[in-house]
Amino acid sequence: MSQVLARIENGFSGKLADNFRAFAVDKKRFKNFYNGFTEYFSAINLFRNGGKFWMELLLFVILISPAIHAQGTEDIPDSRESSELSVYVDCQSCDYDHIRREITFVNYVRDPQPADIHLFITYENTGSGGRQYELTFIGRRDFKDIEYTLNHIVDREASDDERREGLNEIIKTGLAGYVIQVSDPSLYRLEYLGSESDQSLDREVKDPWNYWVFEIYAGSLQMDLESNQKEFDSRWGFYADHVTEEWKIRFRPYFNYEFVEIDRQGQDDPVTSKRHRHGINSYVIKSLDDHWSLGVFGDYLTRNDRNYRHRFRLTPGIEYNIFPYQEATRKSFTFTYRVGYAYADYYEETIFKKNNENLVNQELSASVRIKQPWGEIQGGVEGSHYLHDFAQRRAEMFGDISIRLTEGLSLSFYTRLEMIQDQLSLPIGDTSLEDVLLQQKELATDFSVYGSISLSYTFGSDFANVVNTRF
Repeated sequence: MSQVLARIENGFSGKLADNFRAFAVDKKRFKNFYNGFTEYFSAINLFRNGGKFWMELLLFVILISPAIHAQGTEDIPDSRESSELSVYVDCQSCDYDHIRREITFVNYVRDPQPADIHLFITYENTGSGGRQYELTFIGRRDFKDIEYTLNHIVDREASDDERREGLNEIIKTGLAGYVIQVSDPSLYRLEYLGSESDQSLDREVKDPWNYWVFEIYAGSLQMDLESNQKEFDSRWGFYADHVTEEWKIRFRPYFNYEFVEIDRQGQDDPVTSKRHRHGINSYVIKSLDDHWSLGVFGDYLTRNDRNYRHRFRLTPGIEYNIFPYQEATRKSFTFTYRVGYAYADYYEETIFKKNNENLVNQELSASVRIKQPWGEIQGGVEGSHYLHDFAQRRAEMFGDISIRLTEGLSLSFYTRLEMIQDQLSLPIGDTSLEDVLLQQKELATDFSVYGSISLSYTFGSDFANVVNTRF
């Protein structure tokens, strides 16, 4: 036994030898362990023909394991020695790998509980097609009650790389105030990249387009060919948007066409489906103050699977937001009322024996949206009916919840419920199986329910500094 101990100990040096000697310092207890160990394995005949060598090797592995683990823990260098700051990045649309790869002077954790800083990032689309990010730095633990917000605007023409690089620079700026409190300030450098002309924040912006943005798009051209089936789907259109603090205007024509052809075995004529959905969406919205808005909405639609040859609608409305609109990236609670006129011309006679008709309806809705570091909640209720017949009505409720219940435990829940009594465009007569399977006609229904739920629990190491993109 002493020879085994000497052999093992002589093979170590430095911390590893110290760790081993600490483990085997009590020679008498170690001898008893060794004798019991050999007697046990001899009794079960585990080792034969040179069993002494294999027994010593197994004992070596058992003894060295805690020593190697201790040395591995002590010898791993901390690549973030310049700072003890731990950051939790809470952003649904960010390139998290890029942030960790480029900003290396902090530690990253996978849950807000052990974090010193909770970085909460949200964004809204701007009128010009860009994005306005809102970055909230929330201090925790030693930095409790230290919180501030930075804003960052990204141009619509920015590439994905330009967008993420710009966001990284704002993140660095926001972290600077915390980092210099826990590390040597001489390790960092602050640069001002502006010029004298940038110092006037209230300077007048000269825009030759007067805040109008135009976009022509072919959003989707898809083709799928098989020996017995052909599919083609196309979507294209045009946007004209004007967005300022006072006005929000849109004019958008769109064109959607879908074609499906399926061969039937033993028959010459295939099953064919042709669906189109073309139309125009438009609105003019005026800001009255921080809480009130007025709007007028107009649209045109032609859609064969909903039996609309033509449908025109003109609907004015008013909206009230309990919170100021400036806080919309974090929270909103709105009430909306609309009343409007519609004219409908149908491809086929409806179940109410109408080929065309004039309609007036009204709609009342309420919706809430809250984005906070603990999660996001969206929900709403909506009710509408036609004035010529109150029995022609619809009610809708929806909820979308994603919250962090506790460290590592998250819950997501979505549900939508509709009570439907206003399908005025349903064509009279029977609907064939082909029409149902190819979705060429709308089916009568009294309700529609959809729901989903997901629960996830993450545990283990708090740290998330390493980025590994292999395979």
